[in-house]
Amino acid sequence: MIKSGVKWVIIASLTAGFAVAAQADDPDVGKSEFQSSCASCHGTDAKGKGPVSGLLKIPPPDLTMLARNNNGVFPTDAVYETIHGSKTIPAHGTREMPIWGERFNPIVRLPHYVDPTYWKLAGPEQSPEVVVRTRVLAVVDYLSRVQQK
Repeated sequence: MIKSGVKWVIIASLTAGFAVAAQADDPDVGKSEFQSSCASCHGTDAKGKGPVSGLLKIPPPDLTMLARNNNGVFPTDAVYETIHGSKTIPAHGTREMPIWGERFNPIVRLPHYVDPTYWKLAGPEQSPEVVVRTRVLAVVDYLSRVQQK
């Protein structure tokens, strides 16, 4: 129980730090990350009607309804765990092979382009884990801001 609390305090701290840094470099890094990582299935408006959504066996959900479907509270933990891969979502594939490939896996040599902004936030050690966590938190932040009232 305590470990879980500490984990989320760390995540909250990273979110706050990321929000400040993101405002300095890019006013909406979360939106950009969502557009490049999630919009093909969930749509540019996050309502589940992306260009490939019709090809999927399980239709993507309307991500703007997460808070409404959770008694008005945005489910931060569940969203983070879903994107990160620690919560299994059948449509996303297994943790070893999520639908987006290695995009949110903390590996030493990321096999795709990563915006240099993320590496600046990764600190002097250029930690891939920090880069991945920052990218996931950017999407979580963006989704929390697009919730329907």
